[in-house]
Amino acid sequence: MAKSVGIHHITAMVNDAQRNIDFYASVLGLRLVKKTINFDRPEVYHLYFGNETGNPGTVITFFPWEKQLKGRIGTGQVGVTNYVIPVGSSEFWERRLQRFAVEVESSSRFDEKYLQFTDPDGLLIELVERKEGPLNNWQIGDIHSSVAIKGFGGATLNSAQPNKTAEVLEDILGFTCVGEDAGYLRFSSDSYIGNVIDIKLSPTVRGLMGAGTVHHIAWRARDEQELQQWRSTLIEKGYYPTELKDRNYFKALYFHEEGGILFEIATDGPGFAVDEPLSNLGEKLMLPDWLEEKRTELTASLPNVQVGILEEEKE
Repeated sequence: MAKSVGIHHITAMVNDAQRNIDFYASVLGLRLVKKTINFDRPEVYHLYFGNETGNPGTVITFFPWEKQLKGRIGTGQVGVTNYVIPVGSSEFWERRLQRFAVEVESSSRFDEKYLQFTDPDGLLIELVERKEGPLNNWQIGDIHSSVAIKGFGGATLNSAQPNKTAEVLEDILGFTCVGEDAGYLRFSSDSYIGNVIDIKLSPTVRGLMGAGTVHHIAWRARDEQELQQWRSTLIEKGYYPTELKDRNYFKALYFHEEGGILFEIATDGPGFAVDEPLSNLGEKLMLPDWLEEKRTELTASLPNVQVGILEEEKE
């Protein structure tokens, strides 16, 4: 059986593109590795943030659209996005977040301590120290490799049917059940990032899709051949996966698991350097070939955005 090594990416919905960039690039210090458009709705940006090279397991993506209604985090969604930071860097992050007026709370589960906070649109985020995984060498402001976010630590899933979601993680994606603690069921995979998934066992309100919620979570596949194998497995197990879709930076398929969460499986390659050099990732609006002739029109309709150092940090 094919096994996913962990999270490929997480995609969420927000309202304001510049505010989104300010928080994830300028406050959290992630690199804007790709600025493109939603292939299904070209009038909306699709922004990708990750480590210095945008490796699978580090990338969170956003559809920023001012007109969308506020969502509600609940069942049928990813409830919390979790990032892993270097050992000994929690105090740096707590001070930094407070400096930008972000309220931080602490919690613990499975003998790990977490810093919890929300982004400007209400998405729930956690930071956890772990020694595994390479350092992230992308630097902005006073964020350097010894404290920089390394990638995903994992995610918390709010499932309407936790046992059914657990079956998908174990029997299809190949995760291993670690145990239960504080009302969470934990699973792990073989990677060093994006490899720890918690399922919240207590019921919560039904999630409503909209700004401030996660749209889907994607799991890693090595290549297109493995992706095809998963599609066959999903069909055999009674799921209804989509056909393979070309997202330019990876191939992907989508399906809803029985807990109501939209899952994607995506290939590791070809990656974000397929259409621009690594040294210039995220600097230019990148369009698929079939939309290149509309570049002038699309550029005029999209808000002007940029990555910069925020005033709080300049002081």
